[in-house]
Amino acid sequence: MRFRGQEYLGQGQTIAIIDSGVDVTDPRLKGCDIQGMSITMSATQHVMVSGEHGDENGHGTEIAAAVHSMAPAAKLICIRIMDARLRTSADLMASGIELAARSGARVINLSLGTPNMGKALLLRDCCALAVEQGALVLAAAHPKGERAYPADLPETIGIASHPDCPLDKFYYFAPHRFPAKQWGNLTGKFLAHGYTLLAEGQRGVYRGSGIATAYLSARAACLQEALPGEGPLEVTEILRQTALTPVPEIGYA
Repeated sequence: MRFRGQEYLGQGQTIAIIDSGVDVTDPRLKGCDIQGMSITMSATQHVMVSGEHGDENGHGTEIAAAVHSMAPAAKLICIRIMDARLRTSADLMASGIELAARSGARVINLSLGTPNMGKALLLRDCCALAVEQGALVLAAAHPKGERAYPADLPETIGIASHPDCPLDKFYYFAPHRFPAKQWGNLTGKFLAHGYTLLAEGQRGVYRGSGIATAYLSARAACLQEALPGEGPLEVTEILRQTALTPVPEIGYA
């Protein structure tokens, strides 16, 4: 990522990907420093952590590849919380966020969320803890603009997507400029492209806000590298400043 006249690749940064695991043999991840683990919940509701992190679905590997394409020098911690059908729980999400922060991640990527308001406070506590420890938490917003946590939490950077969003640009819906009555749940969120990349500048399959979150997570890691003395709130504000202001022509009229 180019910032203030220099190129940054995420050197010295650790990005946690909380998803379905990762296939470390995927050629798109060649040369990537990857650490993996998985979290499950016992019958007594105790969290169990193991070193098994294979991807039975492929979703987590797609996210890891998208992150690596934009921040190739960053270390990845892939935390598996989903099964082969991408089923998980808010409790596992919360545990993943906490584990990622305790493992030293400076950027935490969740290309998923839950509409369960009953779990919002639990997720908020974990996100707040991660931010206090110096991490940025980025989460995918609901594809239809409905509520989703942790993307809708104030401690989290929420990411939405749209097929018409350009590959090389991302936007920010500033609340004071785009009131909720006009833009709904997009207010206060970033909007980025959600296509997998076949090659530089070539669009592959549209995967929506999940892939969009991965790309912005990589950008956030590059900003962390460029601004080593800044905390999560400062880096988030700079991310907002580097984003463009959206207009109805991109498809959200």
